[in-house]
This record gives sequence, C-alpha cells and structure tokens, in this order.
Amino acid sequence: MASNLVIVESPAKAKTIQKYLGSEFSVMSSYGHIRDLCDKGMAIDIENNFTPEYCVSKDKASLVKDLRKAAKAADKVWLASDEDREGEAIAWHLYESLELTDDRTERIVFNEITKTAILRAVENPRKINKELVDAQQARRVLDRLVGYELSPVLWKSIQRGLSAGRVQSVAVRLIVEKEREIELHLPTSSYKVSGIFTDGKISFKAEVGSNFKTKDDAEKFLTLCVKAKYGVESVEMKPGKRSPAAPFTTSTLQQEASRKLGFSVSQTMTLAQRLYEAGHITYMRTDSFNLSGDAMAGIAAHVNDQFGEKYHQSRKFTTKNKGAQEAHEAIRPTSFSKSTAGGDDGQKRLYDLIYKRTIASQMAEAQLENTTIKLQNLNAPDGQRFTARGQVIKFDGFIRVYQEGTDEESSSTDELDGQLPAVKVGETLTSNRITATERFTKHTPRYTEAALVKKLEELGIGR
Repeated sequence: MASNLVIVESPAKAKTIQKYLGSEFSVMSSYGHIRDLCDKGMAIDIENNFTPEYCVSKDKASLVKDLRKAAKAADKVWLASDEDREGEAIAWHLYESLELTDDRTERIVFNEITKTAILRAVENPRKINKELVDAQQARRVLDRLVGYELSPVLWKSIQRGLSAGRVQSVAVRLIVEKEREIELHLPTSSYKVSGIFTDGKISFKAEVGSNFKTKDDAEKFLTLCVKAKYGVESVEMKPGKRSPAAPFTTSTLQQEASRKLGFSVSQTMTLAQRLYEAGHITYMRTDSFNLSGDAMAGIAAHVNDQFGEKYHQSRKFTTKNKGAQEAHEAIRPTSFSKSTAGGDDGQKRLYDLIYKRTIASQMAEAQLENTTIKLQNLNAPDGQRFTARGQVIKFDGFIRVYQEGTDEESSSTDELDGQLPAVKVGETLTSNRITATERFTKHTPRYTEAALVKKLEELGIGR
C-alpha cells in the first residue's frame, strides 16, 4: 500500500493525477460529495444558529468505508478536491467523515491538471479553509430553507415534482417579469427610407436618419426624390479602434458557447469539466480574468511566432464583480502549443473557443477608419439628409483570431457599413433606387439562456 493517499472528487481526475505522482501515491475518488443535509426533516437547527445536520449518502456508504480503510493505512492523506467553495466543502466533509487528524492530513489545490501544477501543489500544502467551507454551508442551508418551505406550495398550487430554490426561483421571476413586459408592449409603425446611390463607379446604401411617422409623410418625401440629384454635403473620416474581450470566466464562457456554438449551460460545463480533467484547460469555475505569468509568456511566444511582434499586446483585465476571487485564473488552455484538444467534437469546439479567446486577449487592437457621408437632395435643400457609413480595417490585430459574439438580434438589413466611394464635398451623385419600408417597434427579446446567465450575474445571484 502506498504511504500517501490522495483523494479527489472525480475518477477521471484521479486517473490523470496518478500518472504524475507515481507509485508512492495512491489516488482515489470520492465521486463528488460523500455527505449532505439529512433527508429526514429540514436537517437544520434554526434555534441553534442554523446548525446543519449531515448524513452520509446511502449510495456512498460503501465508498466511505473503503476510503476510511485506505486513510488509516496511509501515512499521510492529501485532500485534493477543487479549489472553489464546493471543493473546499468536499475536503472538509472527507476530513470529518473519515475521522482524519491535522498531523497527517494536508489540503492541496491546483487550477490545472498538469505535472508541474500537481507537483507544485504537493510542495505547497495548506490546511482546510474553514471560511470557504462556511460560505458553502451557508449557501446549502439557504437552498434547503427556501426549497423546503416553498416547494410544497408549488405542489399544491401547480403540480407535484416542482421545486423552488435560491437561484431558480429568482430566475423564474425574471422570466415572468420579462413576459409581462412583452405582453404590455403595443407595436407602433413608422416608415424607414433608404436609397442606393452611385458616383458612376461604386454603388452604396444610405439612409434617412429618422423615420417618418405616417405613410403620407413618407410618400411626400419620396415625391421630392423623383429624378433628384444629390450633393455631397460632408465627408467625415475618423480613426477608430476595437479592443479584444477578456479571457473567459465561467459566466462569459457559458454565454459565448451559447451564442457561437449553440451549447446549453449544462452542456458547456460538462464539456469543460472533461477538458479540465484531461489536463487541457484550467479550472472552469472561476470569476477571475487573471492570467498567470507563465500563461502570458506562452501567449506572447505563440503570437510573435505565428503573427509577428506587432500583433502582440500584453494587457491585464480587471473585473467589476466585487465578490470575484482574483487569486484564481481565467479559463485558459494549459499549453498554447496545442491548438486543438478534446476527446470528441463538442470538446474540440469548446477548446477552440477557449484557445482563440485567450490568445486574442493578448493581441493588438484592431485599427479602423470610420467614414460618414451626408447627402443633400439638391431639389429640396431643407429636407432630411441621407447618411452612409463605412468602415475600413487598416490593421486587423486581434480580430485575425477572434471576435466576441453578441446577444443582440441580427439586423444585417439595417447595416450601413460597406465600401464607400472616394467622394468630395460638392460632388453630385445619382440614386438608383429609394424606398420607404414600414417598420414596427418590437418588444424586448425574451431571455436566451446566455442572456439569463448574464442577468443573474449582474444581480449577483448564483455565485
């Protein structure tokens, strides 16, 4: 029997770690939490400072017996569950249930499953962080208090099997409030005027800045446009820039995977868990944007090698989340020499997203040139102007690798961006076509899963 027993919460994680530690260590898995609040009653002594009552899960009784036996035979026990609140609670429950002692128990944490990280953790053990444990216990007690009291109400008023909770009940309220807002929306119509203009070489689209409220107003305007000539009233050219998004946190990964890959939150976390346990990415439950010095050096070497020094720009991001644990790292690849990784197509697609987002976060800004052209109807100089906008990418920078998605509905038919001719003030143009299209105001969109996650994060719910 090995003199050192390492206990982790995942069998896949155990298998990977065993390869790095060798024969002096035996790595076993707890398969998640080994105990929880007892099923009988509320299992919380409200009168005694909300003291919880824990029981070993029935399906874990045999496992706990095996772990206890292995712990007694080992010289030292290393509790190596994840470094977040849940992981710390798992370590504490193991310590209590296996009847461990401080003199032969160590707590080790790491945010990536690589040989370097594991060996570094073994060299720098610590004790269980009781403050993190208490934070998890408070969340668990709140879940039970809310669910135990409210779930029966749902059973009576709606149907059995429904449950209430600290997070899900708030999420339901947000969805209901959004639906009520949609029901109250009364669509109003207006008329949007746009035209295709040309200098004889290049055709481009321009629009009137404000919509017409009635069909009569739109038709009167169109009448003035018949056979009209258009003068270039102004040409404005401004430099612009676009900066990359920060590396992924748990929340932003869930949102982006929903937008770009169509993954549900649970699907994203399952795939990320597998990538983490296989040693491909850092720990996937984090609210920090930080990257380690080694990671930033690895990205710099990759960018300089693949794109050249002008594409690299080192930067650090800060979070607005007051409760963020800044000591942790963002979600990133463990090695930037691996552009692809994962055991199946879903893992490979998610890894590609993480890889490109992390690389792009340390690349140069995109340099743009924004052009705005205003056109005047020479037959009606006091009338509304047409405006055309275009954007030229002078230097692609980070967008050569990655662009962040958006929750906004596509409005490509409204876009004015495109190639514009090199015109001068006073030049005369002609129109190929001018049309007025009736538009109706839209209600605010319903939450996508990604948008709901973002809203909950903004409200500080769920962490």
